[in-house]
Amino acid sequence: MKQLFVTLALAVAAFSANAQGGAEFKFKNGDVHDFGTLKEGPVAEYAFEFTNVGKEPLIIVDAKADCGCTTPDWPKQPILPGKSAAITVRYTTQGHVSPFNKHIYVKSNAKVPGEKERYELTIKGTVVAAKEPEVGKN
Repeated sequence: MKQLFVTLALAVAAFSANAQGGAEFKFKNGDVHDFGTLKEGPVAEYAFEFTNVGKEPLIIVDAKADCGCTTPDWPKQPILPGKSAAITVRYTTQGHVSPFNKHIYVKSNAKVPGEKERYELTIKGTVVAAKEPEVGKN
């Protein structure tokens, strides 16, 4: 219970401080990841590594993808100024043979470029059919 109270108190403080410099994402390799060409079957995974370059704790409230084939996982604890973490995104390739361009919407107390309400991450690439095993060949 105490942990919940502390997290909520930090969230309120961070949201109110956001207008004065607050928290800020700096993604190590940018906010877009291109997987290139993937074979159908395995789940593709990428970690968007970031550092909080702001002056307040960074609190990720939610992260949602624009489809069910993409699943984000994010840190649930506040990221202190100067500390790093990652948002891991998994894309299900099975049954999705085609080019893809998926978005993950990150709601947090961080400053967002372009006056948007939430931060947007993107994964893209092309899934090709896995080669069928030849019948009768050893």
